Amino acid sequence: MERFEDMLTGGHPNSLGRTVEVVDLALADPERVNELFACYRSADEVVRLRVSNAIRRVQAERPDLVLPLMDALIDEIGALDQASAQWTLPKLFAAAERDLTAEQRARAEALVRRNLAEHGDWIVLNNSIELLTRWAGDSAELRGWLTPHLERLSKDPRKSVAARARKAAARLKET
Repeated sequence: MERFEDMLTGGHPNSLGRTVEVVDLALADPERVNELFACYRSADEVVRLRVSNAIRRVQAERPDLVLPLMDALIDEIGALDQASAQWTLPKLFAAAERDLTAEQRARAEALVRRNLAEHGDWIVLNNSIELLTRWAGDSAELRGWLTPHLERLSKDPRKSVAARARKAAARLKET
């Protein structure tokens, strides 16, 4: 049985490599999802990028396999200094939103807030804007926190960030 980390290594950094094959194997043998998650600890940045993609794909097919990893995703992966990990987390949190405990949601929100306030990667910012705007509908406090960040980001030189921030600010005004 080939190790997932070996399967996710190599090839062009922007390619999926064997990610889809790894996902299929993890779905066929759910006991291997922990092995997949452990690949986040790889020294290889490309492996960690592909793990993020693989975890999202597993969650799309079998959310029950990713839900037990939520605490580790928030705490351990949230601490990784890698944009691909940080841009994946809001997507995972949004997909698991109904199944997160109140405590997990609070920790996830704090992590995504930190990323919105401090991160420079445009995909991290866009995904963070999306999740926080979605969750702000439930929280006047979050809306109050988010509004000045959206104003700041609406002036971002990257068109996608600025446009997303302006659209999010408009949605917040409607709530």
